[in-house]
Amino acid sequence: MAVALLTACGTSPKENLETDYASLANPIIGTDYTGNTYPGAQAPFGMVQLSPDNGTGGWDRIAGYFYPDSTIAGFSHTHLSGTGAGDLYDVLFMPVMLPARKADGELGIHSRFSHSDEQTRAGYYQVRLTDYDINVELTATPRCGVQRYTFPEGDAAVILNLKKAMNWDFTDDTDLHVVDSCTVSGYRFSEGWCRDQHVYFTTRFSRPFDRIEVDTTEVKKERKTIGKALVATFHFKTKKGEQILVSTALSPTSEKAALANLKAEVPEDDFQKVLAQTTAAWNKELGTIEVLGGTDDQRAIFYTALYHAMIAPTLFCDVDGGYRGPDKQNHQAQGWKNYSTFSIWDTFRAAHPLYTCILPSRDSDMVNSFLAFYEQNGRLPVWNMWGGETDMMIGYHAAAVIADAYLKGITGFDAEKALEACVRTANLDEYRGIGQYKKLGWISYDVVDEYNTDNWSLSRTLEYAFDDYCIAKMAEKMGKTDIAEEFYKRSQNYRNVYNPATSFMQPRDSKGKFMEPFSPDDYTEAICESNAWHYFWSVQHDILGLIELVGGKERFTEKLDSMFTYNPSADADLPLFSTGMIGQYAHGNEPSHHVIYLWNKVGQPHKTQQYAAQVMRELYLNTPAGLCGNEDCGQTSAWYVLSALGFYPMNPVSGEYEIGSPLFPEVRMHLENGKTFTVKAHQVSPDNIYVQSVKLNGKPLDKSFITYEQIMSGATLEMEMGPQPAGPWYNEND
Repeated sequence: MAVALLTACGTSPKENLETDYASLANPIIGTDYTGNTYPGAQAPFGMVQLSPDNGTGGWDRIAGYFYPDSTIAGFSHTHLSGTGAGDLYDVLFMPVMLPARKADGELGIHSRFSHSDEQTRAGYYQVRLTDYDINVELTATPRCGVQRYTFPEGDAAVILNLKKAMNWDFTDDTDLHVVDSCTVSGYRFSEGWCRDQHVYFTTRFSRPFDRIEVDTTEVKKERKTIGKALVATFHFKTKKGEQILVSTALSPTSEKAALANLKAEVPEDDFQKVLAQTTAAWNKELGTIEVLGGTDDQRAIFYTALYHAMIAPTLFCDVDGGYRGPDKQNHQAQGWKNYSTFSIWDTFRAAHPLYTCILPSRDSDMVNSFLAFYEQNGRLPVWNMWGGETDMMIGYHAAAVIADAYLKGITGFDAEKALEACVRTANLDEYRGIGQYKKLGWISYDVVDEYNTDNWSLSRTLEYAFDDYCIAKMAEKMGKTDIAEEFYKRSQNYRNVYNPATSFMQPRDSKGKFMEPFSPDDYTEAICESNAWHYFWSVQHDILGLIELVGGKERFTEKLDSMFTYNPSADADLPLFSTGMIGQYAHGNEPSHHVIYLWNKVGQPHKTQQYAAQVMRELYLNTPAGLCGNEDCGQTSAWYVLSALGFYPMNPVSGEYEIGSPLFPEVRMHLENGKTFTVKAHQVSPDNIYVQSVKLNGKPLDKSFITYEQIMSGATLEMEMGPQPAGPWYNEND
């Protein structure tokens, strides 16, 4: 339930009561099943993700923590939220009472714990380490993690393990320097999914350590020593109930910068002060959307989803603006903040269209981050973190994010340079099949050469076509007619992989022959994490063209119905990313996310409402296993946030948000421009999921969608809800 906080005397009763949104978020959601989230402490979009690690690797522990586990091997300062690749876990601390409990193998020094001794909310995590009777509390600023350990009496130690690496991570080199009796600094360089990652840190203890022991191991690659891996043990003689604070600042550029970050953000040893500041920061960000009504569980799920949408991308610059670029040089951001951890294949769909509404200034900084990356790397990022490119996933969807921001009038970045970056990235013939895509109009599944070094050929063709449309729209608005015409033409390449004989998008070889044998149910190397059912609909930019391609609305509607009613066979060997299944629809992975809203385009919005309500109520739960698939840095949660409001960006760069089925009686979106956009759903309930009529500012809405401009104007959207489907409130032929 919400917590009331009293403000200063003299304020009105209305101003006296503030909602503690941080306490409504439940970061345990997604830590079980396939969510791959972490429960630890972080500031909004913070560089530091201070969270417990179970101590062993594996798919379930990609975020370091898996709810069914019973061990904790430390608290590290960097984590990925809901991804399918395991990396980071940098600068890991573990408090113990000596002698420490140690297991053979990967786990090493650890403690057991119980979920009954654990609590978490936005910006705060607490757990008792059972084997040592040590209480651990975590909070964080944007660049610092603060730990508070409450010890029993005895010989205590805090272990700093710079050697430990899990999953895809590998320690290349580490170092540690004693600055004074309370302070140390150092670095950890590593290799993994994040290539050549450099993490510098400065740590300050709230009292002098009695002594320090350092264990050093040589790091070898190909029989050559490339560095050293350090494990430092800081010894303390503690009294019962004694508390020791461990404050650690990170930096991507230097130990000196880490010290400056620490002095700026945690100048004193005051855990409660930092916690109060971080809680206030979360209350401000989460409070941009004010939910009225609903159940406790619905509010918890909603604010956890909004929380998850606000922990990535992550801040990636020092307090003075310094950051490390993909060229491995240090750079300076001036007048903007650099961000990293961009899971763009996922987040271009809903997370960024959400940011443009509630956090446009951050979205502007993110675009500037893309442009800086382009200048230093020669192309826009695909999936970057800690200043490096992972080249994970496909498309050049940074172009979609840039175009979305520009088309919505978001400023603060160089539009000319932005278009240049999009066009150049889209014309890198040697990169991931782009040359072949331009030459043939599709990427072939049979040729592995300079055009196509790996596969996912069908998915690439469709995603490049969408990105080309985004570039064309931006160029058109800027008056760049030649560029617009070129990329509008390229955006129609999706037609080249449509096979009228099967009525599916189908992989083609370099001679133009469609793949045989072919079944849309099959998961093949030519389709990215999906099958042909999922990717058929990946033409968000030209749904009317897709309807025409398959033979009209009736045929399109039949196919759309089948998507949700044609179930995989009982013995189907579904891949791990096909979760949250309704027929062939897979909500656990991103390619399906817009499909529910397509019924709006064929005059059957009640089916959009039916399935949107079903997904929200059945596939998002207030439990550790409450996410049906990977969180993917905010996309899975952004789908829920927007859908719960009652609309969704079916085409992410259209500026149009298709009406669905709102979850709450009233929601207020408090905008950066000082206005408030309000959604009212009269008579909404678990039974009343169907929209009967829609009004905008008191007048009937004649479209299936609302626009970005209407949202930002501070309009009021009203929907009458009922238990039975109603016909469309709009003219479907418009």
